[in-house]
Amino acid sequence: MPETDLALLIRAARAAGEIATGFRGETARRWDKSGDAGPVTEADLAVNDMLFRELRTARPDYGWLSEESEDDLARLQQEHVFIVDPIDGTRSFIEGSRTWAHALAVAQRGVVTAAVVYLPLRDKLYSAAAGEGARLNGRQIRVSGATELPGASVLAARPAFAPEFWRADPPEVSRSLRPSLAYRTSLVAEGRFDAMLTIRPTWEWDVAAGDLILREAGAVTSDRTARALRFNNKLPQVNGVLAANPVLHGKIVSELAE
Repeated sequence: MPETDLALLIRAARAAGEIATGFRGETARRWDKSGDAGPVTEADLAVNDMLFRELRTARPDYGWLSEESEDDLARLQQEHVFIVDPIDGTRSFIEGSRTWAHALAVAQRGVVTAAVVYLPLRDKLYSAAAGEGARLNGRQIRVSGATELPGASVLAARPAFAPEFWRADPPEVSRSLRPSLAYRTSLVAEGRFDAMLTIRPTWEWDVAAGDLILREAGAVTSDRTARALRFNNKLPQVNGVLAANPVLHGKIVSELAE
């Protein structure tokens, strides 16, 4: 039987972990990308090269979108596309932290259908395929059932709670942060936090995998204006991300400024 997209992504993510953990973030060669786009290391590029080779060999008719590859707009004409962040949380990787991830997704006509977020140093592999539920290390996961915004635990950067982004005063929530956006999405899918929110435009490779994992765990995902997330855009960004169970998602949307 042919290997499914999800099985392919899981295999590739584990191989990525073996490569990345062969480097030490503190000593890996690194440099800053142009346009104030943040740091990159030799580990990012080694993982990216392996993923491109292995995934495209297995699915030569799929497009390719990665943070560490020059964008080839031929992807816009392909029904399926890989959306990849070789190391999400590169700054954490450089600092020697365990909180960085490999984020791999397949989107079909703009909708993610298979996804993996893997944190090798935390031994956490989140996975999902459309219609099959979301899992952490093989165990099914579900979003929290919190329905009240005051006191809800929300993963968000501090600027997301600036007064100009809310109709009235920003809600009184328990705010936390993790450096990897892919990990933030997965923690909400796992039910460890009630919601996650980003306000600024967000690169697709940071959140594509998490979008499906969240939805398969029972979350509603959207951009900051409550529009459904679509991927493989010409400019590969979405207009912020909001994710929570349906009730809590609706309450956050009702309080966000237009």
